[in-house]
Amino acid sequence: MTLFTAEWSPLGKKEYYRRIELYSIEWGEQLNLSDYIVAAGQFGGPIAIVRDDKQIQRVQVSGKPVVYIFSSCGQAISSFKWKSGRLIHMAWSSTEELICVQDDGSVLLYDLFGNHQSAFSMSQEAKDTKVLECKMFNGNYGTGIAILTGSYRIFLTNNIKDPRVRRLAEIPGLEAPPSSWAVVVDDRESKVYVACEACLYRLDQSERRCIQMNPSFDSPINAIIEITVSWDGQHIALFSDTGALWTGSSDLEKKYSEFDTKCKSRPQQLVWCGTAAVIGYWQNILLLVGMEKDWINYVMDTSVFLIPELDGVRIIGNMTHEFLQKVPDAVSEIFRIGSLAPGALLLEASKEFQRKSHKADEYIRMIREKDQLEVAVQQCIQAAAHETLPTTQKMLLRAASFGKCFVPEIDSATFVKVCQNLRVLNAIRDHAVGLPLSWMQLEYLTIPMLLDRLVLRRLYCLAIRICQYLKVPDVQGASRILKHWACSKVRQTQLDDDKVAKQIANKLGFNPGISYSEIATEAVEHGHTQLAIKLLDFEPRASEQVPLLMKLKQNPQAMSKAIESGDSDLVYSVILHLRDTMTAGEFHMTIRNFPEAYSLFLKFCKEQDLERLRDMFYQEDDYGNEANCRVLESYLTARVERRISCLKSASEGYRKAKNEFNATQTEDEIKLLKYQTKLEEKYVEQKFLDLSLHQTIQQLLIDKLHKLADELGKEFKVPDKRFWWLKITVLAETGDWLELDKFSKSKKSPVGYEPFVDVCLKNGNKYEAQKYASKVRDDNKVKYYIKVGLLDEAAKVAFEQKNKMALDMVQSQCGIMNRALAEKINSMKAQLG
Repeated sequence: MTLFTAEWSPLGKKEYYRRIELYSIEWGEQLNLSDYIVAAGQFGGPIAIVRDDKQIQRVQVSGKPVVYIFSSCGQAISSFKWKSGRLIHMAWSSTEELICVQDDGSVLLYDLFGNHQSAFSMSQEAKDTKVLECKMFNGNYGTGIAILTGSYRIFLTNNIKDPRVRRLAEIPGLEAPPSSWAVVVDDRESKVYVACEACLYRLDQSERRCIQMNPSFDSPINAIIEITVSWDGQHIALFSDTGALWTGSSDLEKKYSEFDTKCKSRPQQLVWCGTAAVIGYWQNILLLVGMEKDWINYVMDTSVFLIPELDGVRIIGNMTHEFLQKVPDAVSEIFRIGSLAPGALLLEASKEFQRKSHKADEYIRMIREKDQLEVAVQQCIQAAAHETLPTTQKMLLRAASFGKCFVPEIDSATFVKVCQNLRVLNAIRDHAVGLPLSWMQLEYLTIPMLLDRLVLRRLYCLAIRICQYLKVPDVQGASRILKHWACSKVRQTQLDDDKVAKQIANKLGFNPGISYSEIATEAVEHGHTQLAIKLLDFEPRASEQVPLLMKLKQNPQAMSKAIESGDSDLVYSVILHLRDTMTAGEFHMTIRNFPEAYSLFLKFCKEQDLERLRDMFYQEDDYGNEANCRVLESYLTARVERRISCLKSASEGYRKAKNEFNATQTEDEIKLLKYQTKLEEKYVEQKFLDLSLHQTIQQLLIDKLHKLADELGKEFKVPDKRFWWLKITVLAETGDWLELDKFSKSKKSPVGYEPFVDVCLKNGNKYEAQKYASKVRDDNKVKYYIKVGLLDEAAKVAFEQKNKMALDMVQSQCGIMNRALAEKINSMKAQLG
């Protein structure tokens, strides 16, 4: 049953502390917490208990101990038998994993439902000498563990998820267990304070050194028997054997106060209540001490266990679960007896307004006179946030809403946020959920982390409703939660695969942020291969779907999905996977069933693996493409003999494929290679291999081996026009004008004499060009005479041809130096009429 009743107690003149009874715990059977090892998570976390074997003489039990896990309200979540070594300590991590530490230094992690997650060892020395004590702490890197071994050495790891165990510095002269020790976490590193009787040492993790500290006690002490650090790591409290309670900053440089508790025995627990007070627990007595040496004494009916929170202390008893905290300022201002704070007056005004009394106006005027109406509204809103009873929350929010009517310009965002978050808090505080978070804890924890905690408890429906109510985007909210639900569903071994797949698909649909491949991966990890395959049918992204199908050896399905996606890279990934995992025959038979993939693989082989490509064409009796592979292969080898051998094989392949043209061309290439080889043997300094026929003839002409060039042209039946063009061009470019003149007279030019003129002009020899201008065809003579600058001859030919347009063209080329010719041309045109 949920209670949330509160009892106030004054601490000094200005501060109040209140005990809020959160739940009446129903463990399912009567138990005494003093007989158990108890671990309770922060932020209203779960409670784990197991029989303490130190109490075995008082409590007769047989068999393996059982670890029970309850919610904060005492509802059973799970239980499991402890089958490992001797358990000496339990605690909850910041992600609500149960940390169990054995005396051999082994650390085992379990989830809320008793499922083993992981394990690691704190060191071989811990295994050899056993663990005496263990401390848990939360820092920037997560939850850490520090242990004290039988050799009185301290080992520490800052993160149980990445356990890098470090051994801290040795304390000089330590021959017995320290009287007390604690871990202090700051922004940079973890430090350990170790008390050896009256001496206090600090062990630095990074520097691995031991520094003696000197906290100043008002009176001499024999030993520091208890050390506790505040939730935020900024404050520390030391308890001595004389009953003195020393409080100060965690670096011990600043002392707040020293209080004489009048009790010299070690407290069963010593913890901070927020950051403003320290609580000690001795046999049913709780002593709360403030920084001003004010104190409150509470008498407990039963054994209790204390869990420090950022804004107070949770007190778990045999039958009740309470929360002790400093009364928030806004609440204290409004509900303190005789308070005239703006918020208190506004609350009274609201009550009178509900009664339809004129006194409401009087209270509003009192607030307005001090111009504190907006302050009053904010106080009521803040006080409502820190209250746990819904009736009190409504009363304060009603007062704030009433006050807002008189302040039109006030921002309502805070009011709306408080209303929303209070509805969330009231929902999770319910007995069925058992998460008694305070407002400050929720602000620190944040809504996303709260949703994670609900998911860990498998309260998916509540988590989704909270997301919908707060309008959390689907990707961060509902979709993410549904994915967790689906993953938990596939872990259950007793369910039918078809039903589970349909259930998940119907629930998840195609919501944004849902990855069926992740759910399928979870199914694979828990041995549900067929379920994973069925789930992958609903995955819309082929890039996520195909790799897992390959992992599950569903190769045909993976190939089909990859081809349907149109992503060639994805298809290639499947092809290469098949090639690496299948025999050559199996691979060939499989890939032939997918034409698109077959074509892509042929392209890949052409660039990367010609031998495999040739073998594939051989198996298909595709002689033409096999010959093409031989040709490509020939160009990849440097040895001439190997190249000729490949080309001969290619020629045979073309013959089998009845491709006479390619066969002839290949044979010509072989002949050319042999000829080029002979040339290189004869002319060592010149390279002919890898040149084409055209390039080979060109090189011979450049080297003035004209006879060999002529023979090569005839041998390979190079057309006369092509050969003449090539020889004319090379002779002109090399400036061999004598050979060019000789070549022009060797026989009638099959290309005419225009090329002779053009190449001479191109290579800057106008004189040589004039030699050939008279030999060009008659219809080109005027044009070429003009090109070489023989304007008189051009005019003469134009007149003989009676071509008036040609005469005009010649005349247009005449300049100042050719006036006589221009007049002559005018006369010629006159004669032509």
